[in-house]
Formats: sequence, structure tokens, C-alpha cells
Amino acid sequence: QRQNLKMSLDKKGSPLTPLLQTSIAEYAFFSRSGPQNHQLIIDQHNEIRRSVVPPATNMLKMVWNEKAAASARKWANKYISSSLSNKTDLLLFSGVTCGENILQSSYPSTWPEAVKIWYSQMANFKYGIGPVRKNANFHSYTQLIWYSSYQVGCAVAYCPKSRFNYFYVCHYCPPGNNPLQITRPYKKGPRCGDCPGHCDRGLCTNPCRHQDIFANCANLKDLFGCDSPLLKSKCLATCKCTTEIK
Repeated sequence: QRQNLKMSLDKKGSPLTPLLQTSIAEYAFFSRSGPQNHQLIIDQHNEIRRSVVPPATNMLKMVWNEKAAASARKWANKYISSSLSNKTDLLLFSGVTCGENILQSSYPSTWPEAVKIWYSQMANFKYGIGPVRKNANFHSYTQLIWYSSYQVGCAVAYCPKSRFNYFYVCHYCPPGNNPLQITRPYKKGPRCGDCPGHCDRGLCTNPCRHQDIFANCANLKDLFGCDSPLLKSKCLATCKCTTEIK
């Protein structure tokens, strides 16, 4: 199920982490779509994913996806224009809507600052347990570190008439935050333990190119096998990816 993970900031600061004020010129630079900006976003995501505690044995290395970026841009512009009813044009990954992190702000922020806000929810989450207190916000953080979300694309929109003028969106494919696994967004163990021969400084580089539609495909495979028509259409990752991270 797709999560709409939204945080709002005003000039008084973040409820979690204060952001530095930036100039409009800086905003213009960091909102531009280009390889340098993409690499900033990717590097920050991967550094966060490498540094999880406990360490991850199956954490995939993130890469930039231009289709995800276009989807994020379209969604940001729709949100700014208050046209939220139609989600049919949002990016799908093998039939599943991609995950999403959102940040609204009344002042311009750089992308590293925006990602840092999502990352700050780490204080609200404990691996194997979940939220450290009732109603704590943590889903933006768990999407950042969801092991199988290996493609990301981001965009920002500006609305001068809104209280929150700046709207930052990242789309993650395949999506994270599976409710059945939410307390364990990755498998703990030695870094790259599940991907020998496919490791880049603690991150796996062998993603499955398919996506399971059902959350319980492993159980369905045990019950019916991959020759079942149901699994052939709804559990492609479980049935086709035997060595890749899925």
C-alpha cells in the first residue's frame, strides 16, 4: 500500500530538526534537475543506507530513476495546484505504485536539508520494535532505509500563494513500508551478507527487476508453487528472482 508521507515546516523551524535558511538563488540551484543535483540526492541516500544500525545484510544501493523523478515532479505540481483526486498518472513499478516522501516548507531548503528532515525521524524508530512511542512519525525514515527500494527520483514545486511555498517530493521504486515488515525495513546481519560478489561498500548491487503484488508471496509459493497462475501474475519477484535481492 502506497504511503503518503508528509512533513511541514514553517519559518519557526522543524518539529524535529531546524533547517538553515537558504537564499532564493540557492533554492534555484538545488531545485534544478541535473546530474550534479541527482548525485547529491543519491549519495546522501546511500550514505544513510550504509550507516543503519544494526547493519543490513540485504540493503540495495540506490540509483537515480528519471521516470520516478518525472512522477515526483508531476505529483508535486498537482499538489501545489490542489488537484489531488487523480493518481492514475503516478509511477508504477511492475504494477505497484511507488513509495513517496513529502516535505512542505515556507522557506527554501536544499535537497540535503530536506532529506535530513526525513532522516531525523530515525529518533522515533527502533529496529525490530517500530515506533518508540505512540503516534510517533517514522515512515519517512523507514522509506529511506527500505532495503528493496533501489530507485529514487525527486522534484520540488513552488507556490507563492501557499503558506508552505516549497513542496519537495521523492518517489521510491519499488515502494517500501510494507505493513507486514514495517518493524524490520531490512534484514540485519553482516553488510552485503545476502549478495556475495555484488557489493559496493556495504550496499548490494543485484536488485530484482520484478515486484510482488502481494505481501505474502513467500507463503503462497510454499502453498501453491510458482506454476500457479496466481503466482505467475502476482508474485513475479518471488518466483523469478532466486539470487537477486527482492
